[in-house]
Amino acid sequence: MIEHDRQFELDTAQVKRSFDRAAKDYDAHAPLQREVRERLLEKLDFVTLEPSALLDAGCGPGGALPALAKRFRKAKLFALDIAPGMLAEARRRKPWFRTLATLEGDLARMPLADDSVDLVFSNLALQWANDLDAALKEFRRVLRGGGLVVFSTFGPDTLKELRAAWSATDGYTHVNRFLDLHDVGDALVRAGFTEVVMDVEHFTLTYDHVKGLLRDLKVIGAHNVNAGRAHGLTGRQRFAAFEQAYEAFRSDAKLPATYEVVYGTAWLPELPKGVRFVEDGTVSAEDLRRSLRERKQHR
Repeated sequence: MIEHDRQFELDTAQVKRSFDRAAKDYDAHAPLQREVRERLLEKLDFVTLEPSALLDAGCGPGGALPALAKRFRKAKLFALDIAPGMLAEARRRKPWFRTLATLEGDLARMPLADDSVDLVFSNLALQWANDLDAALKEFRRVLRGGGLVVFSTFGPDTLKELRAAWSATDGYTHVNRFLDLHDVGDALVRAGFTEVVMDVEHFTLTYDHVKGLLRDLKVIGAHNVNAGRAHGLTGRQRFAAFEQAYEAFRSDAKLPATYEVVYGTAWLPELPKGVRFVEDGTVSAEDLRRSLRERKQHR
């Protein structure tokens, strides 16, 4: 299991409020998220699965929905997000000829029935889950046997310059904890997935001033909502020290902001009828024995 560190625990209510406020302007200020979304959609080019139902988990304002609807014309679309404002934006994108069900909820407690979808697509949402293992078990729960999960999330090099500059300034937590691709891959296996494929890509955005980066993060709702954050305003002196620390990264007259993007695909195996998953990706031994007995009886 992934070790829980209290200082990085996210305030879910704050996450919801932040993304709710950011919904209308999100797309205009999220070029990286759009680029990663397109690259994640491209991974479906190599998939022969024809889902009857699919879920966009952490759909944001619904940018992936038109492409998913076009690619999988026979599939019912479910779009889930923690922020009602994001879902309202997603509904505005709804293809007129398709059924779209929008669901408000957390990735670790999704309001979907067991075995209800064949594909889970999730772009840059899992990093907002406090418990990755719980979120991946939910993906397993709602997927039918033989289903596929395709996702992206942020890795530990994300915003490394921002983290380092604040670390040189004070002892508070200013940047989320992001997990290594190996940790994410191990969590997929624990959740019961197989044929796990992970890869990573780095992007660098550049700014004239660090305030531009902070403004972009604020506009898209990516506020600091960690338990270890400073509760109060940042004074001028401390902020000036932070700006000076970030200046150490300036190159070619620009300040960099690194993003490490982790991509993953994994399949859920088809289990014999009546056999279910239990903890840590294993199946119920009792169910398996009963299934084998029934198969022998019908031979």
